[in-house]
Amino acid sequence: MWRRALCVGLLALALGYLCMLGPQLPPSALQLLPASLLGGLRRARSLESRMVAAWQAAIVRPARGWARVAVGVNACVDVVLSGVKLLEALGLEPGDGKNHAVLTSRQDLKEAFAHFMEKGAAAERFFSDAESFHHIARTASEYPGAQLYVGGNAALIGQKLAANPDLKILLCGPVGPKLHKLLDDNVVVPPESMQERDEFHLILEYQAGEEWGQVKAPNANRFIFSHDLSNGALNMLEVFVSSLDEFQPDLVVLSGLHMMEGQSKEMRHRRLMEAVASISDIPTDIPIHLELASMTDQDFMSNIVHQQVFPLVNSIGLNEQELLFLTQSASGPHASLASWNGIPDVGVVSDILFWVLKEHGKTTDRASDLTRIHFHTLAYHILATVDGFWGNQVAAVAAGARAAGAQACATETIDTSKVFLKAPLEFVTSQIEASSKISLNPDEPVVHWHREGISFHFTPVLVCKDPVRTVGLGDAISAEGLLYSEAYPQ
Repeated sequence: MWRRALCVGLLALALGYLCMLGPQLPPSALQLLPASLLGGLRRARSLESRMVAAWQAAIVRPARGWARVAVGVNACVDVVLSGVKLLEALGLEPGDGKNHAVLTSRQDLKEAFAHFMEKGAAAERFFSDAESFHHIARTASEYPGAQLYVGGNAALIGQKLAANPDLKILLCGPVGPKLHKLLDDNVVVPPESMQERDEFHLILEYQAGEEWGQVKAPNANRFIFSHDLSNGALNMLEVFVSSLDEFQPDLVVLSGLHMMEGQSKEMRHRRLMEAVASISDIPTDIPIHLELASMTDQDFMSNIVHQQVFPLVNSIGLNEQELLFLTQSASGPHASLASWNGIPDVGVVSDILFWVLKEHGKTTDRASDLTRIHFHTLAYHILATVDGFWGNQVAAVAAGARAAGAQACATETIDTSKVFLKAPLEFVTSQIEASSKISLNPDEPVVHWHREGISFHFTPVLVCKDPVRTVGLGDAISAEGLLYSEAYPQ
């Protein structure tokens, strides 16, 4: 009798140990377990642990990966600190929020920050008064606890990719002395990209539940602003394109178009046309990924969509704010939706992604190279691709989600005690057409559906309970998704 009790106790102890270590066990070890024990192990573990284990099994390197990646053209130094503490240090009192397309004063800054903090939404704005901005930037950089990081979408994506020793990275952008010191040794900066002074961007972070006067943030996020003339004029675009001949990349990542919003309409239009001409010079056998960012001018976004930028790129990365703004600017589906109400509806997001690829993507009768969109929001990610052009997308979307959970918590791997599942457990794949209803299975967290020649890969995100840093999450997600994607030769 005592032997049976001892065996039961040891079995319970072993099962508990496996439950604790399950996410770290390799798939080969899990395959050795009896089916009954494996089923009990899966039921005993949390949803989060089961998802991490499933991702780990699904994330495999593509058969044909990248070796040399060229990234441009926005780069800066990010000054990261608490938004509420900076505004208090500037002597600004809490008040009503109000959106401003361009910030012209401290009052505008205060109102815009409150507006987006209340929504828990990320945003980026240009501060037009140089003297006032430099005073604010000095106060921010000298504030106790303020931290300096690599900034700018291009530099952040380059820095993330450079963590892979097998990759060689070229970065073109306005790189000053502080930024150059912060960059990974694996990042090559051409001499023409170096400048004497750094461009600074101020990143005002807030935490979930943080209050400022009557405003309470529903989740952690950040508000970004700058007076950045070099990036705003895309000064390094021509340097970037001219550097490609010598570097010979097999992938190009382009970002920074949103920075032109601080320019006059005439200047924007001229530089956009020059950008189109420069991008057109990139050999067509090199895939181009365009990373979008927060914008406010619908005419400018419409120009990017319609005036030959989208057709010139193969891939796009964007978040929920940028996706909604895109469909509003180009009169797409659900354009009457003023804003998202909580977690963006999966069916609505899927409809807009489908429309972008159907109306502006590659088809047999349209001269467009666009075949891929990587969408990310706090609770989930979707990778939408035109069939026949991209591979390894299960791994790519899972890798992006894994990167989001780990980076937000500042951990090397996902710590399941620090994250939680926020995605809907059930959703429909369209709000316009006949759709499927999908129930999420944490043991198979990457869900696939198909619609008229376009594949959708969905996976939830394990959201960090107490984010350490939200800046650059979108760039890290896109970088990781690209790292695991395979572009089929055409």
